[in-house]
Amino acid sequence: MKNLLKAEELAQFGLGIYLFSLTGYSGWIFSLVLLLPDLSMIGYLKNAKTGAVLYNIFHHKGIAILIYLGGVYSNISEMELVGIVLYSHSCMDRFFGYGLKYFKGFSYTNLGRIGKIKNH
Repeated sequence: MKNLLKAEELAQFGLGIYLFSLTGYSGWIFSLVLLLPDLSMIGYLKNAKTGAVLYNIFHHKGIAILIYLGGVYSNISEMELVGIVLYSHSCMDRFFGYGLKYFKGFSYTNLGRIGKIKNH
């Protein structure tokens, strides 16, 4: 099942690349901005809850899709680009096993615990 879910995320990432190709932006732009959503991790400097909320906002596919559709509807290419980048980044993260975060800490995600588990 894990491999099937990874394949699904990879296919969705491919959809993001396809949608980007329709925008008319140069391909290097996609590579440049693809990791920008990870700047949302700065919220963890305050505390785990703030970090999780910010991270989840910038890594939620539903929000990404709404932003993209808002850009399509409004004919605002920059908004379309933001939606595509957020969506594609989220798919890429899910493919690598990084899910949405719980308030308990960065390592606790809806896909399971990530990172090294410390023995006490």
